[in-house]
Amino acid sequence: MIIIPESYNYIAAFLTLNCNFDCSYCINKYSQLKKSRNLLTGKQWISVFNTIESRPDLPITLQGGEPSLHLDFYEIINGIDPVLNIDLLTNLNFNIYEFMRKIKPERLKRDSPYASIRVSYHPEQMYQPLLLARVLMLQREGYSIGIWGLDHPKYKNENELMIKVCKDDGIDFRLKEFLGWHNNKLYGKYKYEDACNGVVSDKKYLCKTSELLIAPDGNVFNCHTHLYENIYDVGNITKDFVVKEIYRCCDYYGSCNPCDVKIKTNRFQQYGHTSVDIKEL
Repeated sequence: MIIIPESYNYIAAFLTLNCNFDCSYCINKYSQLKKSRNLLTGKQWISVFNTIESRPDLPITLQGGEPSLHLDFYEIINGIDPVLNIDLLTNLNFNIYEFMRKIKPERLKRDSPYASIRVSYHPEQMYQPLLLARVLMLQREGYSIGIWGLDHPKYKNENELMIKVCKDDGIDFRLKEFLGWHNNKLYGKYKYEDACNGVVSDKKYLCKTSELLIAPDGNVFNCHTHLYENIYDVGNITKDFVVKEIYRCCDYYGSCNPCDVKIKTNRFQQYGHTSVDIKEL
């Protein structure tokens, strides 16, 4: 069994890094994203997931890229042991009728302060009325679903309109803080303020994660930067992997991904959490 420590706050399975959108502000592109990976098959993912010993409040989050692009997407969801909770991060740009035929609402529903299916809203790529219609249909059918927008300064008007429309329609809409650079300004609140300034430090640092980050090929990484750039994996989830609560040496400080070092809410929606703990070597 793969035992998840009590200190861990997140389990992320990147089924694929491919996406059917191409947003200019995509957080995956903050690093030198290397999309080309060998993909675990559905049977391999299921085998891995069913060896995980987690807790009801710590689901396996399927994400990407766009996770529904994996050829065995439905097989994976239905093959995971029902004792394990599942969350889904998606742009919902797929056939929702097929989704409803193959996935029951209760498979993606748990006792939590936010929806299990979290749909990302991207004004650059989406037709808002179509997105709302899809979400409302799934909501009426009993799926735990909400829309999460990005508080990007360029799309303030679009987000304000979405807030109003979702409130009128009874859709749970939430704004996430925009992270990264825009017009030469770094947005976001960070525990380590110089960790993602783009200037790699000449000092060595020690970093300990509170997240299990699994890449499409099964490699496990200590942080999102390493995962996206496909460097410094700490093992492969299919090969007798053991989750360790340890500090690992890193010489990439300064090019950290904002996801890892920002101050955010944890899985209980309590503010003040940061994914990694960093100290100078």
